[in-house]
Amino acid sequence: MKVENEMIVTVHYRGTLSENGDEFDSSHGREPLTFMVGKGQMIPGFEQELMGAELGEKRTFELEPERAYGQPDPGAIQKVPASEFPPEVEVGMVLAAEMENGMQLPFKVVEIGEDEITIDFNHMLAGKTLTFEVEIIELREASESEKDHGHVHKSENESDGENNELKSDKNCDDDGCC
Repeated sequence: MKVENEMIVTVHYRGTLSENGDEFDSSHGREPLTFMVGKGQMIPGFEQELMGAELGEKRTFELEPERAYGQPDPGAIQKVPASEFPPEVEVGMVLAAEMENGMQLPFKVVEIGEDEITIDFNHMLAGKTLTFEVEIIELREASESEKDHGHVHKSENESDGENNELKSDKNCDDDGCC
């Protein structure tokens, strides 16, 4: 079995900045990462580099910004009245803005002026070339309900013992969303 679209893949990984080797993320020492291939849950280059990999295989690859978090968008940099921030705000702080739908959107404070504070909503890894070390530790075909919903059902790790179809809608709301 090899990694292809609509497969459920579980990996251990380590992500570093190619420019200096600084680690920005790792699954080691915690739960591995599980995702469905081809559903936009991962940065594009990450999935592309895993296509065709087999269980137990280890791969190391580098992703240019265009295949990772993209280039910084100048439109994501905004000036906000300083009065909207607490007095202890500092350059480099990462804060979050609460959107109308309740979602939190992180931003970085990049400049503090007398009347305005400049904030940057770009992803912290935008414009960066990334290196990943990845090991495929589990690989399986998605269940029909996972394919229908477009994501992994985490409670589906046990088969029902009869037809090996994984238990499906345990985590989903009544409207079919999980």
